[in-house]
Amino acid sequence: MNRRHILVVDDEPDIRNLLKEFLADEGHEVSLAASVAEARAARRDHALDLILLDIWLPDGDGISLLKEWAGAGGLDPPVIMISGHGTVETAVEATRLGAYDFVEKPLSYAKLQVTMQRALEAASLKRENVALRRQAVVSEPLGDSRVITQLKTSLQRLAQHKTTVFMTGESGSGKEVFARYLHAHSPRAEASFVAFNIAAVAAEALEEELFGSERSGQIFTGAIERANGGTLFLKDVADLELPLQARLLEVLEKQSLLRANGREPVKLDVRVIAASRRDLKEAVTQGRFRDDLYYHLNVVPVAVPPLREHGEDVPLLLSHYLETAVAQEGLSPRRFSAGALQRLRNYEWPGNVRELRNLVQRLLILGQSEIIEAREVDRALGLQTTMAPEAAATNYDIPYRQAREEFDRAYLEYQLQLEHGNVSRVAEKIGLERTHLHRKLKTLGIDPKASKAPRAEGGRAT
Repeated sequence: MNRRHILVVDDEPDIRNLLKEFLADEGHEVSLAASVAEARAARRDHALDLILLDIWLPDGDGISLLKEWAGAGGLDPPVIMISGHGTVETAVEATRLGAYDFVEKPLSYAKLQVTMQRALEAASLKRENVALRRQAVVSEPLGDSRVITQLKTSLQRLAQHKTTVFMTGESGSGKEVFARYLHAHSPRAEASFVAFNIAAVAAEALEEELFGSERSGQIFTGAIERANGGTLFLKDVADLELPLQARLLEVLEKQSLLRANGREPVKLDVRVIAASRRDLKEAVTQGRFRDDLYYHLNVVPVAVPPLREHGEDVPLLLSHYLETAVAQEGLSPRRFSAGALQRLRNYEWPGNVRELRNLVQRLLILGQSEIIEAREVDRALGLQTTMAPEAAATNYDIPYRQAREEFDRAYLEYQLQLEHGNVSRVAEKIGLERTHLHRKLKTLGIDPKASKAPRAEGGRAT
């Protein structure tokens, strides 16, 4: 079993300590509680994966506590009841309330271990099913623009081959959605699609989570093996450390996997789609990424465009996420005014589709009226900043493109002066990709080096 955080609730100190030693030897983190009050506090204060709950406690009973937890949002994490005084009726009541199983004292550690593993696997499967149902809402890329239509057509052709695909694109542009689309149109569509985010896993756990392990007669299946027969989507592959890069290359070349501490290799048939938000070729040049793995992954490169390059799809995306948020979260429906829609069509979307989705949720949660006006959109996007009078002044008698350029120039000059000409800090502050900000500055003829002095409050620095 992978390392988990388990709560043991029992009024007998000897049993608590024995269970703690047993679980710690299995590699788990353990919290202890001797009463109902301590159990409530532990469940509130810790992110638990499993609870072992005794029936008889000094200030109440486990069945009542189980009923309380079940009625307050469900039993997550799963609960296994333990007792030396249980009856058939008690066991039936516990399972009816949602307990995974009922184990009698004196405890058989072999039986307890098997029961725990099954409970953890069932909970994991339940979470995966919930996640898949949510992802299914956006399983197909949304957009009728020429760039998105062409990309979907290319992916449909690629889907018929086992060729490794390497996706590039800015953060939030929807690389995983396009990877799922490719999988759904492939002969592997009925098999597993496993998305594995390398950057989201702690370094010390990455090897086991990706390649799996065998320990004490127990097998932990890693992401690669779970994708066997289907598709493995490796997200943020540039974050993989060099030793694991070598191991990944060997697995992909041999199409076989040896788990950590394993004896026999597992034959694989996995289609790999890798993705990175960073320049992998630059990482190769700097020695941070193996060139042989790069060439193995980069058989067919696919570039996912940023949202600013298909702004005509913005209204469709807004409509979709409005409907989804209303249906899934019970929020009151709202609609955009013509002015607000126009503002969002012309917005740069530095955070891409993810930023758009988050904006819709924010507007639905915080809004009061049925109509979303342009002014509310500006506030939600943080565009109403405190600017110097010269920067805020607007000439309404010039063409729109010229007015927009003047605003962009004044806004960026102001931010650069505040940050002493530091482009990286400005990019982070305003939520724009650094490379995109450099291009924008070059287009507007702004020299960051000329913005070293901070702007005096209320006016332009001279």
